[in-house]
Amino acid sequence: MFKLREIQKQRQSKPILQTGNNTNTRLHRDLKSLELPPTTQLHIVRGTDDPIPLLQLTVNPDEGYYRDGTFTFELLFNEQYPMEPPKVKCLNRIYHPNIDTDGRVCLNILRQDWTPALDLQSIVIGLLFLFLEISGVDPLNKQAAETFNRSRQDFAHAVRQSMGGSTIHNIQYDKVTSF
Repeated sequence: MFKLREIQKQRQSKPILQTGNNTNTRLHRDLKSLELPPTTQLHIVRGTDDPIPLLQLTVNPDEGYYRDGTFTFELLFNEQYPMEPPKVKCLNRIYHPNIDTDGRVCLNILRQDWTPALDLQSIVIGLLFLFLEISGVDPLNKQAAETFNRSRQDFAHAVRQSMGGSTIHNIQYDKVTSF
């Protein structure tokens, strides 16, 4: 995974993206101004020669229910970016009210609240925020939301179990911790 300094070095040695279209031009500008929080890492999967850029963002929350977990998201930018948000998918099966077991993410800025004024920095902060401020309102994973709304203690226990790779409500979750 690239850290911010590695991205900056790469940017100085060669262009990250071709700037032949609006998507790549805007994404190039977003990457250039991106300030990653210390609990995130960005990896460019496709970018230099591909018309549909693909990034991977890894989030390692250092507080809250998901502390010590490692969660990877795929960000796929189509030719409509920035008029439309990128498609974001969590690559880990995790127990979270706003992420379903297929990796779909419920984040308002990736749907109804998206505007072209939002950028990659907004998406990174939004994804990090998902792990720090849990919401049981309008969930994708209804069982996780019900547990969260009913008992924070039970929710914390279920999150810890699932992060270790356990089965919760007959669903096997991915191990996302090193312990």
